[in-house]
Amino acid sequence: MSEPPTITEIGKVLRSYLKDGRLMAMPRAGRKRQIVLEHVAQLFEPGVRYAEVDVNLILRQVWPDTAALRRYLVDAALLGRADGVYWRVGGPVDFG
Repeated sequence: MSEPPTITEIGKVLRSYLKDGRLMAMPRAGRKRQIVLEHVAQLFEPGVRYAEVDVNLILRQVWPDTAALRRYLVDAALLGRADGVYWRVGGPVDFG
């Protein structure tokens, strides 16, 4: 099992892939992609159910291919999905 990313690593990855809150590129896979997806998952409130249209509105702020980004978030176990409804199931939570 690998070590969780450090704050420094997270910052470096996010600075490399995001500009003004928008993804400039999607990391191919692995640790960098997971860091980016966990960042995106924080756009969703834990415990809230979202219709697909609302998920698309949120994700469009970050990346134009909302279908791919939704799929990546579900595949990474950050969003759950059933019957066109999505909810956050993983990723870091800011208690601040």
